[in-house]
Amino acid sequence: MKTVLNQIAGHPAGALALLVIAAALEVSGDSFFQSGLYRSSGTARALWFLAGIAVLAAYGLLVNLPRWDFGRLLGAYVALFFVVAQAVAWLRFDQRPTAPILLGGSLIVAGGLVITFWRG
Repeated sequence: MKTVLNQIAGHPAGALALLVIAAALEVSGDSFFQSGLYRSSGTARALWFLAGIAVLAAYGLLVNLPRWDFGRLLGAYVALFFVVAQAVAWLRFDQRPTAPILLGGSLIVAGGLVITFWRG
């Protein structure tokens, strides 16, 4: 599995795809914990926590198995994480981004683009 992920991460489109999947896994795992903490009780709460643990473990493996320059790709990852988190907040929890979130998020995305594409 490590070899396959290294091959995928070795191509820009593959690295982007892995980072999008990683962001989706991390945001989903976090949202499962939020559902367990604030939106359920009893057995349902335990199931949300177990799902969160499993998904966050998958995220950890996906993001750490490939050998890539994570410091450089972190800029793209943080920007992708922000975008995915806002989409999940809106679609899953009906929390629409406010003006400060959109303004701050645009700075996060701009920073991610600078870190990712500035060659120097």
